[in-house]
Amino acid sequence: MSASVHGDDEGPESKKCEADERWMEEALRLALRAEVAGEVPVGAVVVCEGNVVGRGWNQVVSTSDPTAHAEILAMREAARTLGNYRLTGCRLYVTLEPCAMCAGAIVHARIARLVFGARDTKAGAVGGIMQVVNHPKLNHRVEVTEGVLGGRCMEILQAFFRERRG
Repeated sequence: MSASVHGDDEGPESKKCEADERWMEEALRLALRAEVAGEVPVGAVVVCEGNVVGRGWNQVVSTSDPTAHAEILAMREAARTLGNYRLTGCRLYVTLEPCAMCAGAIVHARIARLVFGARDTKAGAVGGIMQVVNHPKLNHRVEVTEGVLGGRCMEILQAFFRERRG
């Protein structure tokens, strides 16, 4: 019998989980950059064919730009890197469930797969408070995986807001 039949950790799902955690670690590092700058600690990376093609962290305060969310900045960089606004075949890793603006951009960019860490119970648009990604009326479907390193992603956010309320 093969290892995967025995439930070993060497099957394709295990490899996917390992890769997801690896890229979420990168997104967490970017979230810490946002935190150091006084921004809400959210980080994102776009991965295409095993390579990071875009990175972003929240910069709305420092840039006075309400669209400077981690996901948007990562997708902008990825589009420049790839020379195409369509990010077909790319995966987006983000520490927090995307908001409606970011979820709409994910659909328009044709991201193939979204992986996020923590749920956003106040503004999440991937099933948290509304469903933008994979809304039945939209013409693009995104594979979604949630909860990857979710505890760590949530802890960074909670610590940031605890300190602010101090």
